[in-house]
Amino acid sequence: MGKDKHLQRILLGLKVRQLRQSRGWNFDEMSRQTGMSPSYLNEIEKGKKYPQPESLEKLAAALGVSTEFLTSAELPAQYAPISRLLESNFLSELPLDFFGLNLQQLVEIMARAPDRVNAFVSAMLDIARHYSVHNEHFYFAALRAYQELHLNYFPDIEATAAAFAQEHQLPVRGPVSAALLERILLEKFNYTIDDQTLGQQPLLQGVRAAFHPEQRRLYLHPSLHPHQRAFQLAKELGFATLQLEKRPCATPWLRVRSFEEVLNNYRAAYFAVSILVPQTAFIEDLHAFFLASSWQESNLLGLLKKYQVSPEVLFQRFNVLSHAFDLHQIFFLRLIYDVESQHLDIDKELHLNRRHRPQASGLGQTYCRRWLSADLFQQLHTAAASASAPNELPMAAGAQHMVFADSGEEYLCLAVAKTAYPTPNRFVCIMLGVEWDDHAREVIRFSNDPTIERRMVGVTCERCSWLDCPQRSAAPSEYLRREQRRQMENALNLLTKQP
Repeated sequence: MGKDKHLQRILLGLKVRQLRQSRGWNFDEMSRQTGMSPSYLNEIEKGKKYPQPESLEKLAAALGVSTEFLTSAELPAQYAPISRLLESNFLSELPLDFFGLNLQQLVEIMARAPDRVNAFVSAMLDIARHYSVHNEHFYFAALRAYQELHLNYFPDIEATAAAFAQEHQLPVRGPVSAALLERILLEKFNYTIDDQTLGQQPLLQGVRAAFHPEQRRLYLHPSLHPHQRAFQLAKELGFATLQLEKRPCATPWLRVRSFEEVLNNYRAAYFAVSILVPQTAFIEDLHAFFLASSWQESNLLGLLKKYQVSPEVLFQRFNVLSHAFDLHQIFFLRLIYDVESQHLDIDKELHLNRRHRPQASGLGQTYCRRWLSADLFQQLHTAAASASAPNELPMAAGAQHMVFADSGEEYLCLAVAKTAYPTPNRFVCIMLGVEWDDHAREVIRFSNDPTIERRMVGVTCERCSWLDCPQRSAAPSEYLRREQRRQMENALNLLTKQP
């Protein structure tokens, strides 16, 4: 039965439930009135069964309505928000089944307390419309929740990648060359690689890779950095090896069609990272990196050089921190800085075990300029002004103790910034934060290096309580608004509680 029939069953079930309850009937009484079994009536109300025409007529006659009303999309006023929700196609596009849910279950829950739950549903729909929240936002939010629940570590993909690397004799300590990955795609999976077409299409200059499934043809943009090319080839091997058929056909995404595509794209990328940065070797390298007595920028950049990968790939491989080092309170951020507009944004984030203080606000506010990323962006900007070869600008790496002014929480942060190749006027920073507790101090020995700056920071200027911050970039409007409200509440409490 198609999606329209599916919704039709749910709408009919809601009407029958409402009409039965309005008459004060239980299922036994409803059975006597209609001649149908209580279990069958229960299935109808849950949206699992749709009665035949003669049964519809019996239902309508018993409930005192027309069959046309029962079969129409019209719902009683108390269920209007549910009707809006179903008509919007909002829920049916979300990955409910992935989390063990279905549409009937959710509607049944909403129907049990229509006044309160439907008010909530109506508010959520209004918020979604006001903030232009689309299905893809929920897809990526669901993926992020899935990653966080698994500590961003997936043993099944690790095992498959390790077996693949052994079968094809990939270097066990890196780096893995793009030429080797391309050869495997060509010989084992019968791919065709096209390095020219995307570069000849003016409208596709922003597309790094595209895939033609029928021809098994992978288009790669000729301007790709060698690290980008290797990652795209490795990810394609992930799609092929993991047999992920539902997938995006272009990088970056042009349109998000389903959660399964989002999930499969992540799984293929995870596979790519696993073969580009082998787990066993990287854990050994991290042990050595952490045991250094002092912080050295060259040690972090040395890992990038050893594995010949981008900062995004290297920092994704830090997913072994929970698994191998028992470090669980972690966040990852990717920040984008536009030189011309001086706009700073967070376009990706991941928080393990709980929501950590540095996070995307989604409110168009001004992120704190005291974060380590801001210093690295300034270093790159200065280097760009004097560079003779823009495409070969150096990366900048750093470490910082971030202490949040409003909570006192402290994190050891490591970050690498680079140009958003091939866009010289945009910078990208990948930042890892580890909550600095006794265990982190013991594991990451260089974190005790006194030369690592300990800096007071906030999240956004608008919400920051540090009013005299020397690097404030926007007025503390939201903080002052909250403070005024707090003072008003205190005054009201004194007024209403005085003898």
